Amino acid sequence: MTDAERSYRLQLAAYRRQSRLALRRTSPLVPENTIAGNALTIVIAIMSFLACLTLGAVTLVRDASRDWQVDILREVTIQVRPIEGVDTAAEAAKAAAIAAEFRGVASVSVLDDEENVRLLEPWLGSDLDLSELPVPRLIVVRLSNPAIIDLDELSRRLQDDVSGANLDDHRLWTKRLQTMANITVVVGASILSLVFIATILSVVFATRGAMASNRDVVSVLHFVGADDGFIAREFQRHFLLLGLKGGLLGALAAAVLFALLSFAIGPSMTSAAETDQVAALFGRFAIGPIGYFGALGIAFLIAVMTAVTSRLTVYRYLAEQD
Repeated sequence: MTDAERSYRLQLAAYRRQSRLALRRTSPLVPENTIAGNALTIVIAIMSFLACLTLGAVTLVRDASRDWQVDILREVTIQVRPIEGVDTAAEAAKAAAIAAEFRGVASVSVLDDEENVRLLEPWLGSDLDLSELPVPRLIVVRLSNPAIIDLDELSRRLQDDVSGANLDDHRLWTKRLQTMANITVVVGASILSLVFIATILSVVFATRGAMASNRDVVSVLHFVGADDGFIAREFQRHFLLLGLKGGLLGALAAAVLFALLSFAIGPSMTSAAETDQVAALFGRFAIGPIGYFGALGIAFLIAVMTAVTSRLTVYRYLAEQD
């Protein structure tokens, strides 16, 4: 290589570096605040909002299910059915005494007539006369350690020694609640996956549209020596900012909605019975820290997904053009 050729190549390389720096300083490769960019930001915000809502609902159901299972496993119920010629109250007292003998039992309480009336009032109305109805006597057995009590033995003792006694350990309900919670989690994860896929597809179309509209600029950059990595970084930076902006807007909207619902539902529960029923279903309807931090994590995850998707799309587009 002659000195003239070496000097020419050095000058050309310097010109290309100066051209890239000048392009970066004067205007970005992808214009800011365009209609397409603003539309993509809105789409990402909506997707982030839906993803955060899904995460909040799954968190709510999971926490409520966990509380249900803990409460149910720590309590069993004994029913003593009325039998003609048998003193139901005496049999209920006998059943309570048998249950109190077992290890792992914290307390045993026989519900009186007033407590039975309160339990049946939502279905049969007020002013009940239990003497005219064959209502079983209920015995609530609270467990200190559900793992050590032998419920099968307790059930056998009750059936052998107490007339009309039946043990309900709620294990069937626990399995159903756990199954329902697992199904909810799976459905929530599926919805999150669909939201992420829709977001990725939106970013792919937006990136390819931006590449097509800036084809001449990309060609000039290739001429002055810009490699694919330089072009991909420019698009990645642009779409990272769009994804972060849209993701944070969606997460903020979801967090505000969570707070408003928690604030609005609490005062609306006027009676203690209504409060207990809603708490049994939704766990006081409170989205815990996991829900809020999860929403923030989804916002950053969507931003990263947007940037990575844009970068890969640029590489694929440039490869197709070559």
